[in-house]
Amino acid sequence: MVTSVQPAGHGPATGGDGLDPAALADAQSLPGRPFEADCDFLSPNRNLAPVTTRLDGEDRLMVGGCRLSDLARIYGTPLYVLDEASLRAACRAYRQALETVYPGPSLALYASKANSSLAITALVASEGLGLDAVSAGELLTALQGGMPAERIVLHGNNKSREELELAVTRGITVVVDNWHDLELLAQVAPGVGRPVRLMLRFTPGIECHTHEYIRTGHLDSKFGFDPDQLESVLRHLADCPWALLDGLHAHIGSQIFELEPHRDLAGVMADALALARSLGHPCRDLNVGGGLGIRYIATDDPPSIQDWVRTVATAVAEACTTRGLELPRLLCEPGRSLVAPAGVTLYAIGSRKAIPDLRTYISVDGGMSDNPRPITYQSQYTALLADRPLAPAEEAVTVAGKHCESGDVLLRDVSLPAAHAGEVLAVFATGAYNASMSSNYNRIPRPAAVLVHDGIADLVQRREQPEDLLRFDVLPVRLGPVQ
Repeated sequence: MVTSVQPAGHGPATGGDGLDPAALADAQSLPGRPFEADCDFLSPNRNLAPVTTRLDGEDRLMVGGCRLSDLARIYGTPLYVLDEASLRAACRAYRQALETVYPGPSLALYASKANSSLAITALVASEGLGLDAVSAGELLTALQGGMPAERIVLHGNNKSREELELAVTRGITVVVDNWHDLELLAQVAPGVGRPVRLMLRFTPGIECHTHEYIRTGHLDSKFGFDPDQLESVLRHLADCPWALLDGLHAHIGSQIFELEPHRDLAGVMADALALARSLGHPCRDLNVGGGLGIRYIATDDPPSIQDWVRTVATAVAEACTTRGLELPRLLCEPGRSLVAPAGVTLYAIGSRKAIPDLRTYISVDGGMSDNPRPITYQSQYTALLADRPLAPAEEAVTVAGKHCESGDVLLRDVSLPAAHAGEVLAVFATGAYNASMSSNYNRIPRPAAVLVHDGIADLVQRREQPEDLLRFDVLPVRLGPVQ
């Protein structure tokens, strides 16, 4: 099977390793013409498209030096395309901002629930980041992808005994979410022969303006201990010889454009840190979670990675200093803002249905099985025809998926040129929570994924085939086919 191709007509996208954000800013290092005139190479979350998105000589879209319509032809559709330069630029933005602004040690952890794969793990590990996982599957992907165990943390509000055993035997930090975690750890941890490194998660009681399903910092949340439980939990852990409580964790939500809630969070966490240390816990880590938003549509205006880090780091440093606390290692957990802007999903346009004076539907060969976010969160996206991105809009259409579900709609009332069957539609900012939340609804196979860089496309996820969906079915003999 071919796993790496160089689409015809394209040379290397950049000189040297081509992945330094400053080098990306030099238009001469990229083929074609700029797609976004105001592209922010230092903070990819502020762009509509990956940082390497360009127009070739015929005004067709290219990402990572690869023409998108070529990728669709070679690998088929739907197809997840991930731009390596965008992902590396975001990783470096977090790492360098933390090193520059925060006066103590720091570590950014990739929230792998956003998009978990061996390739992404290897890439973020090579950039010096850590990783947070929420299942045995994500843990195994992280370990086999080359992420050092000491840079991995395990989250989850209902961890299984098997997941905890995997974590503690590999030396992975466990984020304690509830009393059930502690009961299972009390059974598992003593057999390891050394204290298990723990982080304690609590709800800080901070609201922010985001979708109600992704608010995790307010009190009515399934995640973390309530604030009024903190002291009792900390006292309990002080009597557990198998436990080393080395950190605290809190998270206030996702797709956040506000900075003030993060300033508020710093004070709440510093108070908790003072309490934990007063009870004898080292608590050398303070994990403020993630949540920075990205630009999905033109009207979105998220803060830059640098501004987010500056706000968080300054607030934590000031809160600890005013309380006379030695600065902890500052951890954060970006997910969406790292990987979403690097992603593009390609679809082939198929049928059309015009309802006079009401709506025109155009359908694509994917939908809610490869992107459940619109039907789940009413999420919005930006989309263009891959080979006619500059063509003037001629109609407002609703882009529907192929699934047997009326709500299977990817984009509502989006302005596009009159699209024809067989054309490739490119949907931007799909690197997070698309592949990771995908399904086999209607027994439709999941798409392939490619990583693009320097004009090369590497296959990083094979396309499922219909017969793959039968691998785990078991047909009882008594129900076997009639002979």
